[in-house]
Amino acid sequence: MKRLMIIADNSFAAQSIRLALRQTSGFQVIGFLDGSATLSPRAIELEPDIVVIDDTQEPEHALARLQELAELRPEAKRVFLTMRMDDESLERAFEAGAEAVISKTVHPVGLATLVREISRDAVVHAPRRMASAKPSRDLCPLTDRELEILRLVAQGYTNGRIARELWVTEQTVKFHLSNTYRKLGVANRTEASRYAHVNDLLLAA
Repeated sequence: MKRLMIIADNSFAAQSIRLALRQTSGFQVIGFLDGSATLSPRAIELEPDIVVIDDTQEPEHALARLQELAELRPEAKRVFLTMRMDDESLERAFEAGAEAVISKTVHPVGLATLVREISRDAVVHAPRRMASAKPSRDLCPLTDRELEILRLVAQGYTNGRIARELWVTEQTVKFHLSNTYRKLGVANRTEASRYAHVNDLLLAA
């Protein structure tokens, strides 16, 4: 049973979150905290496993609570509930310490399910890049051939299929993959594929 704490700046918001979480099992709500006030040591002594922070009237208060939680109870999952899903707001939330951000437009049943899956480490999502930011090919340590092979690996191609696609031997593919793993600091094709997705290396050069 996960110990869950709710931080909100009004009782209506806190109660709404609690009712939504009743749609699924696995949580024990151990308390509500006023989001407009600094967290007290007593609150941390409750040892929450997951904390849902509601962003309502004062976004600066919610961001401050995220920062305090990250410092005082870093092992707790910090879920930020907000209507502000623009790039700038998301970036600020993640910088403040949010591990996940959920839109308030989500259905109550969906909220409960998402919080449960986040608590199980079943949901991992990299923060969105700012709209003006573009992946920089110049920062990628891979050669054009290594990048070409990595993109095929990320699409699920086997070494044999990559070799046929590029008209090279499988040994050549293995050689390029070995260099790719070393340059990216990964151990296998799964980690390399994840790196490529997170760093936008799958876009055409």
